[in-house]
Amino acid sequence: MEDDKQIKEQKDKEATEPKNGEIEKQRNETIEKLKQELEACKKQAEEYLNGWKRAKADYINFRNEVEKEKMGLVAFANAELLLKILPIYDDLKRACTYVHFDSPKNQSEIAAVNDKWVEGILNIKKQFEDVFKNLKIEEIKTVGEKFNPEFHEAVSREKQDGVEADIVIKEVSGGYMMNGRTIIPAKVVVSE
Repeated sequence: MEDDKQIKEQKDKEATEPKNGEIEKQRNETIEKLKQELEACKKQAEEYLNGWKRAKADYINFRNEVEKEKMGLVAFANAELLLKILPIYDDLKRACTYVHFDSPKNQSEIAAVNDKWVEGILNIKKQFEDVFKNLKIEEIKTVGEKFNPEFHEAVSREKQDGVEADIVIKEVSGGYMMNGRTIIPAKVVVSE
């Protein structure tokens, strides 16, 4: 009986186990399926790579266009500034025509020429101040102010009676701020 039982188990086992040909067939089908999946993944990766390359080229083109626009805006801004400054330059030239290096005939002629010249120069200064105000440029306060390295550049130090240390006592050249930021620091002499 035991032999019959063993024979039956052996037959059941053989019936459930795939034959060598079936195993080979399953393996080939699996390999073919994996090859197809690999090809699909390669195609998808190539599509992604090409899309990335197009996006990169689009970005580079966009960046170049923005750079060109920025340069155009800078040129336009410079032109606008020149349009504001050129009339002032014309006024300066006109004021300089009143300066004569020949000797005038009399004192009243000298006084009249000097008055016109001074008036012209003061007018030009006022025009510059108006242009600066429109451009939101303001002059940095100096003399009598406490030295501040954000606004001032000390070119020298001097001892001055009655003035405490680190006070600006002389302006060597003006400093300017635009929209609250220092664009040119004032060159100053500071007390010791």
